[in-house]
Amino acid sequence: MASPADWLVPDWPAPAHVHAVHTTRAGGVSQAPYASMNLGDHVGDHTTAVAENRLRMAQALQAEPVFLQQVHGTEVLHLPSPLRVADACVSVAPGAVCTIMVADCLAVLFTDPSGRCVAAAHAGWRGLAGEGGVGVLETTVAAVRQSLGDRAAPLLAWLGPCIGPDAFEVGPEVRAAFAAQSPEAARFFRPHGAGKWLADLQGLARQRLQALGLASIHGNDGSPGWCTVGNPSRFFSHRRDRVSGRMAACIWRSA
Repeated sequence: MASPADWLVPDWPAPAHVHAVHTTRAGGVSQAPYASMNLGDHVGDHTTAVAENRLRMAQALQAEPVFLQQVHGTEVLHLPSPLRVADACVSVAPGAVCTIMVADCLAVLFTDPSGRCVAAAHAGWRGLAGEGGVGVLETTVAAVRQSLGDRAAPLLAWLGPCIGPDAFEVGPEVRAAFAAQSPEAARFFRPHGAGKWLADLQGLARQRLQALGLASIHGNDGSPGWCTVGNPSRFFSHRRDRVSGRMAACIWRSA
């Protein structure tokens, strides 16, 4: 796979036939404020620029990404599928590229140690919290394990860049949504002014994954280099810029 050197390639113990990448701002043709590798066709960028960016991405991957219509929910699609409205997708078919778009939310990629199944999930705070303790990570892990035929199958996870713990200011309702489901979640929130909190999105995701029995979790550790808000030359950020492009996280099997 020939991709811009700035793109992130997960450093994790996935099998060689499992491929994954997370794009950055580099490598496209869009003009400011979408410069340059905007992959979102719903953010106001010129359609011709987005089409060219998506073509360049497919050429770099040597495979065709499957873009979803994300709604901050918990629905999981099994690819290939004619449907597109979902916030996660899973596949056991070689060449089906599970793709998630982000610009502050967290993309989480999954596979199993043998690389029989791959998946990608879009985890903003709403999808992560879900309802009744079942959010997008829970539904995605369940779908992967169902595909493997093992409800307790060990899985690998990789967390992409997202809004960092020093930048994600939320109201009390967000903290309450997580704390009501798990008292341990409260430790991922720090007071920040009157009635406000700073939330650690990747920390909350790690906690949920660990509760699901995942021990092999890689990528974003909450340090500054992973923060989309704090790295404007590398990452798009809707919270920082309001008018912003979108990056993509992709995972697929070649065999």
